[in-house]
Amino acid sequence: ELREQRIRVGVLKSKLLKLSNDKKTPDAVKKLADDLLTVSDQLVRRSVWLIGGDGWAYDIGSSGLDHALASGRNINVLVLDTEVYSNTGGQMSKATPTAATAKFAYAGKRVGKKDLALQAISYGNVYVAQIAMGANPQQTLLALREAEAYPGPSLILAYSHCIAHGIDMQKGLQQQDLAVASGYWPLIRYNPALRQAGKNPFVLDSPRPRIKLKDYAYNEMRYKILTRTNPQEADRLMELAQELTDLRWKTYEEMAMLGAKDFAPVA
Repeated sequence: ELREQRIRVGVLKSKLLKLSNDKKTPDAVKKLADDLLTVSDQLVRRSVWLIGGDGWAYDIGSSGLDHALASGRNINVLVLDTEVYSNTGGQMSKATPTAATAKFAYAGKRVGKKDLALQAISYGNVYVAQIAMGANPQQTLLALREAEAYPGPSLILAYSHCIAHGIDMQKGLQQQDLAVASGYWPLIRYNPALRQAGKNPFVLDSPRPRIKLKDYAYNEMRYKILTRTNPQEADRLMELAQELTDLRWKTYEEMAMLGAKDFAPVA
């Protein structure tokens, strides 16, 4: 569609240019042709993507992101979620999960991670997806394509492994796969267009958890370090994190079995 529109605009521009350069063209028509030439590129639909990290999306820029999503404009937001402030040294953010350590949370984070996906879904007219390329590249591509095609705001949360996790970065994609396998990072897509068609807009793309959270988490130093400095607290927080993971999975699983009218209508 975009390619065809670019071709049509190219034809238009060549005709306008010909009119503008033709000595027989009246001055008034030349002026109109020149004016149209300056704005003809606007006839091609723009694909607008905002890309940022979790420190921006969950914390310092969360109000701006909320305004953007609530605007109803045709914009796409891609959040590279490393679960810490990666560009300033690995400080805790509201995306940092329970039991993980980070700067300002050396004793392990006790508060759960904010569910930005559910927050955006509550608007009803925002396309929302949670992806992990290392676990399911096909779902990643599908979500990006659906977000681009959706004529409204979209939010994609992408699991992004980081050196601040305390892992061998060569195994980053493997960790993404384990995050999904443990149920910690469910792969989801919420498409308001399905709600308008009378279908359940919420799709749970990942299977039920097949490993425990600790089997994923303790491959990363951000979790494992606490087992050395305070083993009892590490066990307590990991149990809490497992409960939160199970609860979120249960919530998403129930949402995947609902009907269209169980979700907010699209204006």
